[in-house]
Amino acid sequence: MSARTLDEFEVPAGSGPPAGAFYASEGGSYEPSQLTRGPWDPDSQHAGPPCALLGGGMDRSGEIAGARVARITFEILRPVPMAPLTACARVVRPGRSVELIEGVLSHGDTEILRARAWRIRTEAVEIDASPPVDQAMPGPDVAEPRDFFPTGQETGYHSAMEVRFLAGAYVEPGPARAWMRQRVPLVEGREPSPLERLLVAADSGNGVSAPLDYRRFVFINTDLSVALRRPPTGDWIGLDAVSHAEPDGIGLTDTTVHDERGPLGRVTQSLLIADRGHS
Repeated sequence: MSARTLDEFEVPAGSGPPAGAFYASEGGSYEPSQLTRGPWDPDSQHAGPPCALLGGGMDRSGEIAGARVARITFEILRPVPMAPLTACARVVRPGRSVELIEGVLSHGDTEILRARAWRIRTEAVEIDASPPVDQAMPGPDVAEPRDFFPTGQETGYHSAMEVRFLAGAYVEPGPARAWMRQRVPLVEGREPSPLERLLVAADSGNGVSAPLDYRRFVFINTDLSVALRRPPTGDWIGLDAVSHAEPDGIGLTDTTVHDERGPLGRVTQSLLIADRGHS
């Protein structure tokens, strides 16, 4: 199947003019706002919003009615620039029960993200899918706000997201449990899908559970892989994350993602570890 731009796929309209958004859709491309700015480089976006932009469009491009994304993996080929982006998606393995979707996010002729997703048909099965009570994270109502990394920028991803911690903190290395929700839509005038809401937050696992002191080291992910047993409900996404760093400069973040019902999937990120003086 030939690739189609994401503007070709129907998306739900928003309920009114937003106070701001990560992106504005303009003539087949997506113009990033300052709210996409990431913590590592003022000229680059946080990977959460662009992954959500591409992943949501890939989900809508599927051909199996009622199917949903069970696994999606993003290869982050290079830093995402603060510049207009275009996206396309195609079905590379069609089927009646499962289908494989491929998507690409680009700036001009340069590929920025490449992703693949398995969509699986949904069908009622008589099983007890209720998670054990002790697996659920305490809710966001008992979590506390914590300071973001000092970025030198007043506006960015950190100001577009509400974050509350149950354990850990951005500025403290170690495992963390945190709740996140968007303050703004992903795309101006559009209501984010459940998958998009999750992807906006999922790339923050290595940020909330820093493996090392952020003042000395960077720990940038080269990929983002998300496996979901069910879609999230509600606005809040919970991250139960732990990051590991090895002395050869490679790391791994492992995150269990939650909504207020309980755990719903896993996220992994491969990390490039570098001393800030040599990165």
